[in-house]
Amino acid sequence: MNSGGKMALVMLSCTAIGALGSEALHGEARPPAYLIGQIEVTDPDGYAREYLPKAKEIIRAHGGKLIAAAGAAATGSQVVAVDGDPPKRVVVYMYPSMEALWAWRYDPAYVQVRAVGEKYARYHTFAVEGSVAN
Repeated sequence: MNSGGKMALVMLSCTAIGALGSEALHGEARPPAYLIGQIEVTDPDGYAREYLPKAKEIIRAHGGKLIAAAGAAATGSQVVAVDGDPPKRVVVYMYPSMEALWAWRYDPAYVQVRAVGEKYARYHTFAVEGSVAN
């Protein structure tokens, strides 16, 4: 290989390493996103059978991790009111980023599964960004 080819290879390698390092650095700086859901399950059997297994699979595929679940059709623990009346069921999921959360929510497979879930439950969900650990 001539010196021009070697120089081009070195420059290409440095560019690739820099891009990967920059992506890793920026990836670590992005805050996680939390999805908080208040859910009123109207048919626990249908919800558990037709919605939950498929929804959990799609959530995991987008990096979502269950942080907490309580209330009807959950783990058995109850939602405790601090101010006002508690919702019937609450879930909290953490995603690697807000972009990952939105990718999950608008994934065509989830949109289809959500339509099934809406036969068995009413949802009130919202998202917040977490803080980046220092």
